[in-house]
Amino acid sequence: MIRLDLSSAPKWLDLGAGLRLHVLPVSTAIMVAARNDAAVEALPADASREEQALAMAKAVARRVVTAWEGVGDTGGNPVPVTPQGIDALLDIWPVFEAFQAHCLAPHLMLEQEKNAFAPSPTGTSEGAGVIAKPARARARTARRG
Repeated sequence: MIRLDLSSAPKWLDLGAGLRLHVLPVSTAIMVAARNDAAVEALPADASREEQALAMAKAVARRVVTAWEGVGDTGGNPVPVTPQGIDALLDIWPVFEAFQAHCLAPHLMLEQEKNAFAPSPTGTSEGAGVIAKPARARARTARRG
């Protein structure tokens, strides 16, 4: 069952270690814009899935993160949200994993669910049946012949 959250209100995500992100809902428009992000489009054709996932997560985060708590500079002073800051934050592995799990995964799970069933067979294999016989059946056929 698909559960629709019709709320378009931003929400706070707790990512652990005192880090909280205030994010907009991840909508279709956000995902389309992220796919067309310059950094995503600049990836080489042979980029690994990990490189693609990181670039896409950063592109989405730059569009949905509106505020944060628990992010500071080297002196511990709070820093404002900037595209460069978001990219640097997601370069921290545990933060990237938490962002994926709390912000993106609920939307990506639906994408995976729609791929749960294989397409209907087509082509020459569509009407193929089982042609192998169990060992006992082969033995009986051999004795008759």
